[in-house]
Amino acid sequence: MSALGPRTFERRTPLELIRPYVLVFDRALLTATALVMLISIAIQYSAGFDFPGRFEGHVRNLLAAIAVMWIAALVPPNLLMRIAVPLYAVGVALLIAVALFGITNKGAQRWLNIGFTRIQPSEVLKIATPLMLAWYFQQREGVLRWFDFLIAALILIIPVGLIAKQPDLGTSILVLAAGVYVIFFAGLSWKIMMGLAVAGVAAMPLLWVSMHDYQRQRVLTLIDPTADPLGKGFHIIQSIIAVGSGGFFGKGWMQGTQTHLEFIPERTTDFILAVYAEEFGLFGVGILMLLYLAIILRGLTIAATGASTFGRLLAGSITLSFFTYCFVNIGMVIGILPVVGVPLPWMSYGGTAMVTLGLGAGMLMSIQRHRTLVQG
Repeated sequence: MSALGPRTFERRTPLELIRPYVLVFDRALLTATALVMLISIAIQYSAGFDFPGRFEGHVRNLLAAIAVMWIAALVPPNLLMRIAVPLYAVGVALLIAVALFGITNKGAQRWLNIGFTRIQPSEVLKIATPLMLAWYFQQREGVLRWFDFLIAALILIIPVGLIAKQPDLGTSILVLAAGVYVIFFAGLSWKIMMGLAVAGVAAMPLLWVSMHDYQRQRVLTLIDPTADPLGKGFHIIQSIIAVGSGGFFGKGWMQGTQTHLEFIPERTTDFILAVYAEEFGLFGVGILMLLYLAIILRGLTIAATGASTFGRLLAGSITLSFFTYCFVNIGMVIGILPVVGVPLPWMSYGGTAMVTLGLGAGMLMSIQRHRTLVQG
Protein backbone atom coordinates (compact mmCIF):
# COMPACT_ATOMS: atom_id res chain seq x y z
CA MET A 1 0.00 0.00 0.00
CA SER A 2 1.29 3.46 -0.84
CA ALA A 3 2.51 5.65 1.98
CA LEU A 4 0.02 8.21 0.81
CA GLY A 5 -2.84 5.84 1.44
CA PRO A 6 -5.14 4.01 -0.95
CA ARG A 7 -6.11 5.78 -4.14
CA THR A 8 -9.73 6.61 -4.58
CA PHE A 9 -11.30 6.94 -7.99
CA GLU A 10 -14.45 8.99 -8.38
CA ARG A 11 -16.95 7.07 -10.44
CA ARG A 12 -19.07 9.23 -12.73
CA THR A 13 -22.46 8.18 -13.98
CA PRO A 14 -23.23 8.20 -17.73
CA LEU A 15 -25.47 11.22 -17.17
CA GLU A 16 -22.59 13.15 -15.58
CA LEU A 17 -20.32 12.22 -18.48
CA ILE A 18 -22.65 13.49 -21.20
CA ARG A 19 -23.96 16.48 -19.21
CA PRO A 20 -21.25 18.96 -20.42
CA TYR A 21 -22.09 18.07 -24.03
CA VAL A 22 -25.87 18.33 -23.65
CA LEU A 23 -26.42 21.33 -21.40
CA VAL A 24 -24.66 23.80 -23.69
CA PHE A 25 -27.62 26.03 -24.46
CA ASP A 26 -27.99 29.48 -22.97
CA ARG A 27 -31.31 29.21 -21.11
CA ALA A 28 -32.61 32.73 -21.74
CA LEU A 29 -31.71 32.68 -25.43
CA LEU A 30 -33.03 29.15 -25.93
CA THR A 31 -36.32 29.91 -24.15
CA ALA A 32 -37.12 32.97 -26.28
CA THR A 33 -36.06 31.22 -29.48
CA ALA A 34 -38.04 28.07 -28.66
CA LEU A 35 -41.19 30.13 -28.03
CA VAL A 36 -40.81 31.80 -31.43
CA MET A 37 -40.38 28.36 -32.99
CA LEU A 38 -43.56 27.10 -31.30
CA ILE A 39 -45.49 30.08 -32.65
CA SER A 40 -44.05 29.38 -36.10
CA ILE A 41 -45.24 25.77 -35.99
CA ALA A 42 -48.81 26.90 -35.31
CA ILE A 43 -48.87 29.61 -37.96
CA GLN A 44 -47.09 27.52 -40.60
CA TYR A 45 -49.76 24.84 -40.16
CA SER A 46 -52.38 27.47 -41.00
CA ALA A 47 -50.43 29.24 -43.76
CA GLY A 48 -49.27 26.00 -45.41
CA PHE A 49 -52.55 24.13 -45.07
CA ASP A 50 -52.98 23.96 -48.86
CA PHE A 51 -49.28 23.23 -49.54
CA PRO A 52 -48.66 19.47 -49.30
CA GLY A 53 -45.52 18.77 -47.27
CA ARG A 54 -44.88 22.41 -46.39
CA PHE A 55 -45.73 22.07 -42.68
CA GLU A 56 -43.68 18.87 -42.32
CA GLY A 57 -40.80 20.55 -44.14
CA HIS A 58 -40.93 23.49 -41.75
CA VAL A 59 -40.75 21.18 -38.72
CA ARG A 60 -37.75 19.39 -40.27
CA ASN A 61 -36.06 22.75 -40.88
CA LEU A 62 -36.61 23.74 -37.25
CA LEU A 63 -35.13 20.46 -36.02
CA ALA A 64 -32.14 20.96 -38.33
CA ALA A 65 -31.69 24.50 -36.96
CA ILE A 66 -31.77 23.19 -33.37
CA ALA A 67 -29.20 20.50 -34.23
CA VAL A 68 -26.89 23.08 -35.85
CA MET A 69 -27.41 25.40 -32.86
CA TRP A 70 -26.34 22.60 -30.50
CA ILE A 71 -23.25 21.73 -32.56
CA ALA A 72 -22.22 25.40 -32.85
CA ALA A 73 -22.67 25.89 -29.11
CA LEU A 74 -20.13 23.08 -28.54
CA VAL A 75 -17.49 24.72 -30.74
CA PRO A 76 -15.21 27.02 -28.70
CA PRO A 77 -14.60 30.58 -29.99
CA ASN A 78 -10.89 29.90 -30.53
CA LEU A 79 -11.81 27.20 -33.06
CA LEU A 80 -14.22 29.63 -34.75
CA MET A 81 -11.27 32.00 -35.07
CA ARG A 82 -9.18 29.33 -36.76
CA ILE A 83 -11.81 28.56 -39.39
CA ALA A 84 -12.69 32.23 -40.08
CA VAL A 85 -10.12 32.84 -42.84
CA PRO A 86 -10.56 29.54 -44.74
CA LEU A 87 -14.37 29.77 -44.51
CA TYR A 88 -14.34 33.31 -45.89
CA ALA A 89 -11.90 32.34 -48.66
CA VAL A 90 -14.00 29.32 -49.67
CA GLY A 91 -17.16 31.43 -49.58
CA VAL A 92 -15.71 34.11 -51.86
CA ALA A 93 -14.31 31.44 -54.20
CA LEU A 94 -17.78 29.87 -54.44
CA LEU A 95 -19.31 33.28 -55.21
CA ILE A 96 -16.80 33.70 -58.05
CA ALA A 97 -17.71 30.20 -59.27
CA VAL A 98 -21.39 31.20 -59.21
CA ALA A 99 -20.58 34.26 -61.34
CA LEU A 100 -18.75 32.04 -63.85
CA PHE A 101 -20.71 28.78 -63.84
CA GLY A 102 -23.79 29.38 -61.69
CA ILE A 103 -27.35 28.25 -62.40
CA THR A 104 -29.73 30.99 -63.50
CA ASN A 105 -33.31 30.84 -62.30
CA LYS A 106 -35.94 33.60 -62.67
CA GLY A 107 -33.32 36.03 -63.90
CA ALA A 108 -30.94 35.51 -60.95
CA GLN A 109 -27.66 33.59 -61.02
CA ARG A 110 -27.37 32.50 -57.37
CA TRP A 111 -26.94 28.73 -57.29
CA LEU A 112 -24.06 26.36 -57.93
CA ASN A 113 -24.47 22.76 -59.03
CA ILE A 114 -22.11 20.45 -57.09
CA GLY A 115 -23.37 17.18 -58.59
CA PHE A 116 -25.71 15.65 -56.02
CA THR A 117 -27.37 18.96 -55.15
CA ARG A 118 -27.17 22.68 -55.72
CA ILE A 119 -26.10 25.24 -53.13
CA GLN A 120 -26.48 28.99 -52.62
CA PRO A 121 -22.99 30.15 -51.50
CA SER A 122 -24.21 33.63 -50.55
CA GLU A 123 -25.79 32.13 -47.42
CA VAL A 124 -22.32 31.06 -46.23
CA LEU A 125 -21.15 34.67 -46.30
CA LYS A 126 -23.82 35.74 -43.80
CA ILE A 127 -21.67 33.98 -41.19
CA ALA A 128 -18.25 33.92 -42.88
CA THR A 129 -18.03 37.71 -43.37
CA PRO A 130 -18.57 38.76 -39.72
CA LEU A 131 -16.33 35.85 -38.66
CA MET A 132 -13.54 37.11 -40.93
CA LEU A 133 -13.90 40.72 -39.80
CA ALA A 134 -14.01 39.76 -36.10
CA TRP A 135 -10.84 37.68 -36.64
CA TYR A 136 -9.14 40.60 -38.43
CA PHE A 137 -9.87 43.08 -35.65
CA GLN A 138 -8.78 40.53 -33.04
CA GLN A 139 -5.38 40.39 -34.78
CA ARG A 140 -5.18 44.21 -34.82
CA GLU A 141 -6.26 44.61 -31.18
CA GLY A 142 -4.41 47.48 -29.55
CA VAL A 143 -2.74 48.69 -32.75
CA LEU A 144 -5.71 49.84 -34.86
CA ARG A 145 -4.98 52.52 -37.45
CA TRP A 146 -7.32 54.30 -39.83
CA PHE A 147 -6.20 52.16 -42.77
CA ASP A 148 -7.18 49.01 -40.88
CA PHE A 149 -10.78 50.12 -41.30
CA LEU A 150 -10.16 50.54 -45.04
CA ILE A 151 -8.88 46.96 -45.26
CA ALA A 152 -11.93 45.81 -43.28
CA ALA A 153 -14.17 47.70 -45.72
CA LEU A 154 -12.48 45.88 -48.62
CA ILE A 155 -13.01 42.51 -46.90
CA LEU A 156 -16.70 43.42 -46.68
CA ILE A 157 -17.16 44.97 -50.14
CA ILE A 158 -15.87 41.90 -52.03
CA PRO A 159 -18.67 39.45 -51.02
CA VAL A 160 -21.35 42.17 -50.95
CA GLY A 161 -20.48 43.22 -54.51
CA LEU A 162 -20.46 39.63 -55.80
CA ILE A 163 -23.83 38.88 -54.15
CA ALA A 164 -25.44 42.12 -55.36
CA LYS A 165 -24.31 41.29 -58.90
CA GLN A 166 -26.22 37.96 -58.94
CA PRO A 167 -28.57 39.91 -58.24
CA ASP A 168 -29.66 39.18 -54.66
CA LEU A 169 -30.47 42.44 -52.93
CA GLY A 170 -31.90 40.87 -49.76
CA THR A 171 -28.84 38.72 -48.99
CA SER A 172 -26.40 41.49 -49.94
CA ILE A 173 -28.15 43.81 -47.45
CA LEU A 174 -27.86 41.19 -44.68
CA VAL A 175 -24.17 40.51 -45.39
CA LEU A 176 -23.44 44.25 -45.60
CA ALA A 177 -25.24 44.90 -42.31
CA ALA A 178 -23.42 42.06 -40.52
CA GLY A 179 -20.05 43.42 -41.66
CA VAL A 180 -20.87 47.04 -40.84
CA TYR A 181 -21.88 46.03 -37.32
CA VAL A 182 -18.47 44.42 -36.73
CA ILE A 183 -16.62 47.47 -38.09
CA PHE A 184 -18.73 49.82 -35.97
CA PHE A 185 -18.22 47.81 -32.76
CA ALA A 186 -14.49 47.67 -33.52
CA GLY A 187 -14.31 51.42 -32.98
CA LEU A 188 -15.34 53.26 -36.13
CA SER A 189 -16.32 56.76 -35.03
CA TRP A 190 -19.82 58.19 -35.32
CA LYS A 191 -18.46 61.08 -37.41
CA ILE A 192 -17.21 58.69 -40.09
CA MET A 193 -20.46 56.73 -39.96
CA MET A 194 -22.49 59.90 -40.45
CA GLY A 195 -20.19 60.99 -43.29
CA LEU A 196 -20.66 57.65 -45.02
CA ALA A 197 -24.43 57.93 -44.56
CA VAL A 198 -24.44 61.40 -46.17
CA ALA A 199 -22.27 60.10 -49.01
CA GLY A 200 -24.68 57.21 -49.48
CA VAL A 201 -27.63 59.55 -49.77
CA ALA A 202 -25.70 61.71 -52.26
CA ALA A 203 -24.93 58.61 -54.34
CA MET A 204 -28.61 57.63 -54.62
CA PRO A 205 -28.93 58.83 -58.25
CA LEU A 206 -25.95 56.71 -59.24
CA LEU A 207 -27.39 53.74 -57.34
CA TRP A 208 -30.73 54.20 -59.08
CA VAL A 209 -29.07 54.07 -62.51
CA SER A 210 -27.14 50.90 -61.61
CA MET A 211 -30.20 49.06 -60.28
CA HIS A 212 -31.94 46.34 -62.27
CA ASP A 213 -35.35 47.11 -63.71
CA TYR A 214 -37.16 44.87 -61.23
CA GLN A 215 -35.35 46.55 -58.32
CA ARG A 216 -36.38 50.03 -59.51
CA GLN A 217 -39.92 48.73 -59.91
CA ARG A 218 -39.94 47.55 -56.29
CA VAL A 219 -39.01 51.06 -55.10
CA LEU A 220 -41.72 52.63 -57.27
CA THR A 221 -44.23 50.08 -56.01
CA LEU A 222 -43.32 50.97 -52.42
CA ILE A 223 -44.05 54.63 -53.14
CA ASP A 224 -47.41 53.89 -54.80
CA PRO A 225 -48.56 50.25 -54.74
CA THR A 226 -51.96 51.25 -56.14
CA ALA A 227 -50.35 52.17 -59.46
CA ASP A 228 -50.42 48.45 -60.35
CA PRO A 229 -52.79 46.83 -57.80
CA LEU A 230 -53.15 43.53 -59.66
CA GLY A 231 -49.49 43.29 -60.63
CA LYS A 232 -46.42 44.67 -58.87
CA GLY A 233 -48.40 46.23 -56.02
CA PHE A 234 -50.45 43.12 -55.24
CA HIS A 235 -48.06 41.76 -52.60
CA ILE A 236 -47.94 44.91 -50.51
CA ILE A 237 -51.64 45.76 -50.83
CA GLN A 238 -52.85 42.32 -49.77
CA SER A 239 -50.31 42.15 -46.96
CA ILE A 240 -51.44 45.51 -45.55
CA ILE A 241 -55.09 44.43 -45.80
CA ALA A 242 -54.35 41.20 -43.91
CA VAL A 243 -52.42 43.00 -41.16
CA GLY A 244 -55.11 45.64 -40.73
CA SER A 245 -58.03 43.21 -40.81
CA GLY A 246 -56.61 41.28 -37.85
CA GLY A 247 -57.54 44.08 -35.47
CA PHE A 248 -56.40 43.80 -31.87
CA PHE A 249 -57.01 40.09 -31.14
CA GLY A 250 -57.16 38.70 -34.68
CA LYS A 251 -59.68 36.51 -36.46
CA GLY A 252 -58.51 33.33 -34.77
CA TRP A 253 -56.19 30.49 -35.70
CA MET A 254 -57.02 28.99 -39.12
CA GLN A 255 -59.69 31.70 -39.59
CA GLY A 256 -57.72 34.20 -41.69
CA THR A 257 -59.77 34.96 -44.79
CA GLN A 258 -56.94 36.70 -46.64
CA THR A 259 -54.79 33.66 -45.95
CA HIS A 260 -57.20 30.84 -46.78
CA LEU A 261 -58.71 32.57 -49.79
CA GLU A 262 -55.11 32.80 -51.05
CA PHE A 263 -54.91 36.58 -51.33
CA ILE A 264 -51.57 36.73 -49.49
CA PRO A 265 -48.74 35.74 -51.84
CA GLU A 266 -45.65 33.98 -50.45
CA ARG A 267 -47.63 33.45 -47.26
CA THR A 268 -45.38 30.72 -45.87
CA THR A 269 -42.11 32.56 -46.56
CA ASP A 270 -41.62 36.34 -46.83
CA PHE A 271 -45.16 37.30 -45.79
CA ILE A 272 -45.71 34.88 -42.92
CA LEU A 273 -46.12 37.85 -40.56
CA ALA A 274 -49.18 39.00 -42.51
CA VAL A 275 -50.79 35.60 -41.84
CA TYR A 276 -49.89 35.78 -38.16
CA ALA A 277 -51.16 39.37 -37.79
CA GLU A 278 -54.48 38.48 -39.45
CA GLU A 279 -55.11 35.49 -37.21
CA PHE A 280 -53.66 36.74 -33.89
CA GLY A 281 -53.96 40.50 -34.28
CA LEU A 282 -51.92 43.27 -32.71
CA PHE A 283 -51.86 41.42 -29.40
CA GLY A 284 -50.21 38.37 -30.94
CA VAL A 285 -47.76 40.49 -32.93
CA GLY A 286 -46.85 42.35 -29.74
CA ILE A 287 -46.00 39.06 -28.01
CA LEU A 288 -43.85 38.02 -30.97
CA MET A 289 -42.03 41.38 -30.94
CA LEU A 290 -41.34 40.99 -27.20
CA LEU A 291 -39.78 37.58 -27.86
CA TYR A 292 -37.56 39.02 -30.59
CA LEU A 293 -36.63 41.85 -28.24
CA ALA A 294 -35.67 39.30 -25.58
CA ILE A 295 -33.43 37.49 -28.09
CA ILE A 296 -31.75 40.74 -29.13
CA LEU A 297 -31.24 41.98 -25.55
CA ARG A 298 -29.78 38.64 -24.49
CA GLY A 299 -27.46 38.65 -27.50
CA LEU A 300 -26.25 42.18 -26.71
CA THR A 301 -25.64 41.13 -23.11
CA ILE A 302 -23.51 38.23 -24.33
CA ALA A 303 -21.65 40.62 -26.64
CA ALA A 304 -20.99 43.11 -23.84
CA THR A 305 -19.53 40.44 -21.54
CA GLY A 306 -17.55 38.40 -24.09
CA ALA A 307 -14.16 37.06 -23.01
CA SER A 308 -12.30 38.36 -26.09
CA THR A 309 -12.47 41.04 -28.75
CA PHE A 310 -13.33 38.36 -31.30
CA GLY A 311 -16.21 37.06 -29.20
CA ARG A 312 -17.62 40.51 -28.46
CA LEU A 313 -17.49 41.65 -32.09
CA LEU A 314 -18.95 38.41 -33.44
CA ALA A 315 -21.74 38.30 -30.84
CA GLY A 316 -22.66 41.94 -31.47
CA SER A 317 -22.78 41.42 -35.23
CA ILE A 318 -24.88 38.24 -35.02
CA THR A 319 -27.34 39.87 -32.60
CA LEU A 320 -27.87 43.00 -34.70
CA SER A 321 -28.15 40.79 -37.79
CA PHE A 322 -31.17 39.18 -36.12
CA PHE A 323 -32.52 42.70 -35.64
CA THR A 324 -31.91 43.46 -39.33
CA TYR A 325 -33.81 40.33 -40.38
CA CYS A 326 -36.78 41.39 -38.24
CA PHE A 327 -36.72 45.06 -39.21
CA VAL A 328 -36.48 44.48 -42.97
CA ASN A 329 -39.10 41.72 -43.04
CA ILE A 330 -41.60 43.61 -40.89
CA GLY A 331 -40.96 46.78 -42.88
CA MET A 332 -41.76 45.14 -46.20
CA VAL A 333 -44.86 43.37 -44.81
CA ILE A 334 -46.40 46.64 -43.57
CA GLY A 335 -45.32 48.57 -46.67
CA ILE A 336 -42.58 50.89 -45.39
CA LEU A 337 -39.70 49.04 -47.10
CA PRO A 338 -39.37 47.47 -50.58
CA VAL A 339 -39.93 43.73 -50.95
CA VAL A 340 -36.41 42.27 -50.91
CA GLY A 341 -36.94 38.64 -49.89
CA VAL A 342 -35.66 38.67 -46.29
CA PRO A 343 -37.23 35.96 -44.05
CA LEU A 344 -38.63 36.51 -40.56
CA PRO A 345 -36.31 34.63 -38.14
CA TRP A 346 -37.56 31.12 -37.26
CA MET A 347 -41.01 31.97 -38.63
CA SER A 348 -40.57 31.92 -42.41
CA TYR A 349 -40.32 28.63 -44.30
CA GLY A 350 -36.85 27.97 -45.69
CA GLY A 351 -34.13 25.47 -44.86
CA THR A 352 -30.98 27.43 -45.67
CA ALA A 353 -31.98 30.58 -43.79
CA MET A 354 -33.20 28.50 -40.84
CA VAL A 355 -29.87 26.69 -40.55
CA THR A 356 -27.96 29.98 -40.84
CA LEU A 357 -30.03 31.48 -38.02
CA GLY A 358 -29.50 28.38 -35.89
CA LEU A 359 -25.76 28.59 -36.52
CA GLY A 360 -25.73 32.23 -35.44
CA ALA A 361 -27.66 31.49 -32.24
CA GLY A 362 -25.34 28.58 -31.48
CA MET A 363 -22.29 30.82 -31.86
CA LEU A 364 -23.82 33.26 -29.37
CA MET A 365 -24.27 30.39 -26.92
CA SER A 366 -20.69 29.25 -27.50
CA ILE A 367 -19.37 32.74 -26.72
CA GLN A 368 -21.46 32.88 -23.53
CA ARG A 369 -20.48 29.35 -22.47
CA HIS A 370 -16.80 30.05 -23.05
CA ARG A 371 -16.97 33.20 -20.91
CA THR A 372 -18.63 31.20 -18.11
CA LEU A 373 -15.98 28.46 -18.28
CA VAL A 374 -13.14 31.00 -18.24
CA GLN A 375 -14.58 32.82 -15.22
CA GLY A 376 -15.37 29.53 -13.48
